[in-house]
Amino acid sequence: MTGKPEQPVIQVEGLVKRFDAIDAVNGISFAVAKGETAALLGGNGAGKTTTLSVLLGLLLPTAGFIRVFGEDVARHRHRVLPRMNFSSPYVALPRRLTVEENLIVFGHLYGLDRLRERIEAMARDLDLAPLLGRPTGDLSAGQVTRVALAKALLNEPQLLLLDEPTVSLDPDTADWVRGYLETYRARTGATILLASHNMAEVERLCDRVMMMREGLIVDSGPPGELIRRYGRDTLEEVFLDIARRRRDGNDRPQDGRDGGDGAAADAARARP
Repeated sequence: MTGKPEQPVIQVEGLVKRFDAIDAVNGISFAVAKGETAALLGGNGAGKTTTLSVLLGLLLPTAGFIRVFGEDVARHRHRVLPRMNFSSPYVALPRRLTVEENLIVFGHLYGLDRLRERIEAMARDLDLAPLLGRPTGDLSAGQVTRVALAKALLNEPQLLLLDEPTVSLDPDTADWVRGYLETYRARTGATILLASHNMAEVERLCDRVMMMREGLIVDSGPPGELIRRYGRDTLEEVFLDIARRRRDGNDRPQDGRDGGDGAAADAARARP
């Protein structure tokens, strides 16, 4: 006898987010399994960050629903927030507080025990010890990126949402941060959903990618499978094919398993 399939950590069905007359997200559906690292990829304005914001409960969906750990985020966000966290270098931390003060404030907001130990561990793992006494507003962009990641990992989340996790980092630092994320997932079994424009990073970290364009998921699959399907050498070349509406290596319209092929996507956008 086989047991029931495990419930996905993230389940999105028919998600629409509209701002006035603009559909930033236009009816997407996807799921992310426990322990999986998945990516939302697309050009600027494709709907990636809006989707992450709805997952966090920062924005309410116009239509559709999102479940995280089986809970309806729009109705029961407070039930899942302690088990998840978010990092983005574009969301500013209080600039006048030192790095340590910022981590203390967020640690208390998360209700963490043994907070001092957690801060020391984050400072050690992400090389933040020399920065703890400095105001966050005085840091470089790359240093802020590492502090934002430390904040996101303070509560050892089971679900980690990352927006451009290594932006502004030099290549060496970015490499060991990616290694740290791989180690973190292996150690904790966490689920990670990220948005990134760094295709090499996505190839390394992700089990699966979902390509977005104009609020729709127009293709998805493991990075290697997409590269083979489009007859390309890198995921960046696949990204450009999709962003520029080129055809794949078999000279057929893009396979839109999650969001419809190119023609269906255009038809969906044309519907009132």
